[in-house]
Amino acid sequence: MSTVELISEPLTETTNVSSFRTQIGHISRQSAVFFAGTIFTAGAGYAFKVYLARVLGAEALGIYALGMTIVGFLGIFNALGLPQSAVRFVAAYSATSQFAQLRGFLGRGLAWLTISNVALGCVVLVAGPWIGLHLYHTPALKTYIGLFAGIMLFGALNTFLGQVLAGYKDVGRRTVIMNFIGSPLTMLLTVILVGAGLGLWGYIFAQVASAVAVMVLLLATVWKLTPSPARSDALGFPRLEKQVVSFSQIAFAVAFLEFVMAQADKIVIGFYLNPSEVGIYALAAALVAFIPIVLQSVNQIFSPTIAELHARNQQAMLQSIYQTLTKWILGLTIPLAAAIIVFAPPLMKLFGKDFASAWPVLVTGAVGQLVNCSVGSVGYLLLMSGHQRKLLRIQVLAGIGMVVLTLLLVPRWGIMGAAIGAAATNALTNLLCLAQVRRTLKMFPYGRSYLRLLPAASACIAVLLLVRAGADGRVGDWLAITVALFFGYSTFIGVSLLFGLDDHDRLITDAIRVKWERLFPRNTEELG
Repeated sequence: MSTVELISEPLTETTNVSSFRTQIGHISRQSAVFFAGTIFTAGAGYAFKVYLARVLGAEALGIYALGMTIVGFLGIFNALGLPQSAVRFVAAYSATSQFAQLRGFLGRGLAWLTISNVALGCVVLVAGPWIGLHLYHTPALKTYIGLFAGIMLFGALNTFLGQVLAGYKDVGRRTVIMNFIGSPLTMLLTVILVGAGLGLWGYIFAQVASAVAVMVLLLATVWKLTPSPARSDALGFPRLEKQVVSFSQIAFAVAFLEFVMAQADKIVIGFYLNPSEVGIYALAAALVAFIPIVLQSVNQIFSPTIAELHARNQQAMLQSIYQTLTKWILGLTIPLAAAIIVFAPPLMKLFGKDFASAWPVLVTGAVGQLVNCSVGSVGYLLLMSGHQRKLLRIQVLAGIGMVVLTLLLVPRWGIMGAAIGAAATNALTNLLCLAQVRRTLKMFPYGRSYLRLLPAASACIAVLLLVRAGADGRVGDWLAITVALFFGYSTFIGVSLLFGLDDHDRLITDAIRVKWERLFPRNTEELG
């Protein structure tokens, strides 16, 4: 038996409802903070990129991009699978009060990451200048190679510490530190240093300096959240358990396969077509990647919850939360995906006439992401419940399938072939994970309550089509898309409140209503 002991806790119906409300409330609050941080970073980052492009110029940004390719490639290996292990085992050790193992994992995890990244940093220092000169034909890269090594080191440590906070189920503080403090600090330091005439060196140094500041804040927060017994020197630093090492190896393999699947389509397009086609496809893919933002936000806090509930053997509670979250993820994603599909031609045209004809790529990718969101957190259910090998097998099949499909379809259909291959692989991977979750964990998200989403989805699509028809050629595309999103979501939420809620959904909406009334009392008497 695993050393993470299973604790069976029979629950009464009253406790069940209370625990469900508590878990869902915590997940929704933390996910909302992560969502807000993502939106803030994306918006501020867009304006910051415009500033950098104008101040530094294309050549400097090109040197930066080349340096980051070195960091990105080595980044596949420098994490050692430990960040994903942190989510699972920090949550499991905390839930089962295994404080010695928790202390050993945190101490040895940080030590291994530091040692491995210092070693890889030396590789960057030695090989980087040679790569810049002989492979990239950019000798100027040598000037900045030490700073790129720093980005790699502190980036790996911050990723691990951030996942430790996720294991403690405190994604909110992590988001505040990394998104609301780290990102603005990078931008501020860049403006100061670039304004002082330091150019690209100032921009890269600003990233290293802000990464150090973020690391200090993350370390302080992790120390504060770590239970007092786990901070005791008397416990020493026990060796990493075999299950941690095994899990980390599988997590590393999964991350490598995800990297392959994320890059295979672009590599094949670059081989058979040309850089222009790669750029068009990459932009459409970036828009598609934004669709599962609700799923990604939920995964940040649901993943440690899975590990905790599985360690406590609360399978019924986990099934209820999974079913409810999947329905809400799908519901909140449908209006966004539908708007992108309906407005795909004008949305791609916003980026220039060269991009306009690629709107079918956007539609195809959106369909694949709808399948992804419709099955919920299936990958994390397997990963965080100790079935990582089953997930790895699925990922191996998906990686092979992705490469084969793109090699077959891109020569025939160009970037549309790549889009079909990526969407098909995405859909098939998630459906295989769903089947494995049902077979292994005996969990399935769907019930009759999902049928109640149909009226809301139909009404939402009808409103989007009406806005598209009414705005065609009469108002700007940006305005039309913004108005469509507003009315699409308003319609979907309104109809869902009438037809789409079951008992678990009402627990959530009642909690939201109570929270809203506390923040915004209806009259002045309540204010007193």
